[in-house]
Amino acid sequence: MTEKEVPAPPSVLRNTSFLRLWTGTTASGLAMWALPFVLGLAVLERSITAVELGVVLATRTAGFLAAVPVAGVLADRYARRVVVFWSCLTAAVATPVIALGMGRSLLLMAVAATIVGAGQGACRPAFQALVAEVVPESGRQQANAAMTLAVRVTTLVAPSLTALASLLVDARALLAVTAAVWLLAALVPPAGNGRPVRADATRAGFVADFVEGVREARRHPWFLAGLSALTVVIATGYSASAVLLPVVSRDRYDTEAVLAAATTAYTVGALLGAVLIARWRPRSAGWAALAGLGCYGLIPLFLLVPVHPFVLIGAYAVTGVGIELFNVPWFTATQREVEPGKLARVSSLDFLLSYGLAPVGLAFIAPAVEGFGTSAVLIACAVICFAAPAAAALVPSSRGFSARS
Repeated sequence: MTEKEVPAPPSVLRNTSFLRLWTGTTASGLAMWALPFVLGLAVLERSITAVELGVVLATRTAGFLAAVPVAGVLADRYARRVVVFWSCLTAAVATPVIALGMGRSLLLMAVAATIVGAGQGACRPAFQALVAEVVPESGRQQANAAMTLAVRVTTLVAPSLTALASLLVDARALLAVTAAVWLLAALVPPAGNGRPVRADATRAGFVADFVEGVREARRHPWFLAGLSALTVVIATGYSASAVLLPVVSRDRYDTEAVLAAATTAYTVGALLGAVLIARWRPRSAGWAALAGLGCYGLIPLFLLVPVHPFVLIGAYAVTGVGIELFNVPWFTATQREVEPGKLARVSSLDFLLSYGLAPVGLAFIAPAVEGFGTSAVLIACAVICFAAPAAAALVPSSRGFSARS
């Protein structure tokens, strides 16, 4: 049988275990994205202040980042399904405690939010590794596309559902609903391949285990190059967009509609990108993915240049397509190339750097604008977003995100 005659892999929608995993991931994403909007409604209800909102969200992020590396070790030591269960259950239990602290104790809300963030961070590497357990290699790109579709849909749906629900109940009741969604995420996912506890799990320390995961990551030059490019692009391009798009929308176009349209176009573009990459198999998958990541340079470029608003909105849509042309092959290659017993740790390193340095970029953009000016910052961000993926593509194994290429 020639290569052209090889039949396409069966749809992951026929895989009951994957459907359960997809449902659990979607539920966790919905709960994660809903929380900031629920707390925003609490500010409007005067249940908490804007300062308290900032503290609660900051402590949630801190909990997320602290839990990710620990969870990566745990998900490689024990059954990933168990890690998902306890992570999501922790978030489910801690979420109503935030409601108890409203108007009573900022400390209680902050501690509860830290625990919720830890639950969110702890389930990420385990969910990522579970995909490799329940889906054969031939179907993983389609599976990862379906998973990222769930993420993008929740970013669109969570705010709308929260706003609609607020017409019927208050923020405290919505937090209880969010806890129920976390409980669903804990109970629905499948058991995976039933991996036993590692024999040396009680002998090796967490630091030693995490370092072992770092060593595994270093065995894959394409992974280090791609992760470096992704981290730099998020820390610059994403941060520039988050800070300066509202300013450009207000000062250049004199309307908030451009802000809303651009952010919506990015999500819609990401949905289209996920649908495209579910079926498309480029010959040089790594180069195609890095080219998609490089599209992020369009955002600071068109924030800099005075273009028609539709051009700016179109740039956000193209960037959305590009980011998923990167994400899906990236996750698929990681699941294929990394040693299965170290996959969660390598995935946790991915989440830790790409998500962890995003707040650092956000913190530095505003001072950089004050010190060097908006134009200089946007030029620098555009150059970095184009150059970082191009530099990563120079690593030989980056062509196919595989040492075999």
